Amino acid sequence: MRETLVDERVRGTDKIWTRDFIMICLANMCIFMGFQMTMPTLPLFVEQLGGDDRLVGAVLGIFTFSALLVRPIAGRLLETKGRRIIFLAGLAIFALSVGSFGFMGSIGLLFMMRIVQGVGWGFSSTASGTIASDIIPAKRRGEGMGYYGLSGNLALAFGPSLGLFLVTVLPFQELFLICSLLGLLAIIAASLIRYQKVESDPSAAVRAKRFDIYEKSALQPSLLIFFISVTFGGIATFLPLYTAEKGVDGIQWYFLVYAMALMVTRLFAGRLYDRRGHRAVFVPSTVLIMAGMLLLAWMPSEAVLYIAAVLYGFGFGSVQPALQAWSIEKTAPNRKAMANATYFSFFDLGVGIGAIVFGQIGFLFGYRSIYITAAASIFISMIVYLFIIRSEDKGKSI
Repeated sequence: MRETLVDERVRGTDKIWTRDFIMICLANMCIFMGFQMTMPTLPLFVEQLGGDDRLVGAVLGIFTFSALLVRPIAGRLLETKGRRIIFLAGLAIFALSVGSFGFMGSIGLLFMMRIVQGVGWGFSSTASGTIASDIIPAKRRGEGMGYYGLSGNLALAFGPSLGLFLVTVLPFQELFLICSLLGLLAIIAASLIRYQKVESDPSAAVRAKRFDIYEKSALQPSLLIFFISVTFGGIATFLPLYTAEKGVDGIQWYFLVYAMALMVTRLFAGRLYDRRGHRAVFVPSTVLIMAGMLLLAWMPSEAVLYIAAVLYGFGFGSVQPALQAWSIEKTAPNRKAMANATYFSFFDLGVGIGAIVFGQIGFLFGYRSIYITAAASIFISMIVYLFIIRSEDKGKSI
């Protein structure tokens, strides 16, 4: 049996802030908080275990590759087994794995547990995005996905700073247990969502038997988010180490400033996408992101660090929900789960490649080279986007 989350009384309205929408946002915020608290602290933990920049990149990057591998499976299961069981299972795997980090006495064991964490993240985040798109009225999808993204932005606003603060007063083991507790809170919130059973989809069984690992209609925005999310791998993994090397204080405030800028964009970027489409959002957003990367490569002071945070926050906060909404815009209702899986697979691939490749670049050429390379990745995304637009225009003229 398939499941849906949208009550029939809500289907005919344009209301976004329903009880189910609030619960999915709360669950998403908790799991993102647990995730974001580990992003700047895991590199420090790997260094404590004796690892260098290459091992930091490997431990951080392998997580996204394991998530990438399970997302197509998650997409199929969401269509055939329903949202609830997949979401709760993913949250449980994530919570248990992150809670175990502090008990890993070697980098090898930590590496293996990061793979398990990636499996939980792949299932839970794919399910969460699909659930949100189920609930949000189609006519307000860009706006609704922007509000949904705020739940992750709130976690981003406080998670990294809180994690960096806690490692100064608590051992790593207790920090990771707190992150696991946040996963438990996400499970509680997810269990309160009202799921409504509907009739089985006969075509779902047919799709499950074939080699079905992506949604074609979501490929273009997914390819673009790949080149953009590469930059996130460089920031989340190496910026704390880079600022320490340069003697620039305030890395905790960087993540807060960045997240606040992200949240501001959610107030208008989604509506702009709904009214004018991705053409009004993509180029201005990527220009801001590229400027932020170049400022990080320069970074002579805290002021420049914070300006880079604002630019990156405005850019990423505008383009990410727009691309996610674009990825499901022309997708059939029974393929939204696979469209989300495709989108997040490319997102994960970008973050994972960014973390691993930037680990090698940082080791060989220094941290500054990471952000120059990240700016180049954004420039490539602009070129790819121009080809997509040209193809769309030619298609309309025929």
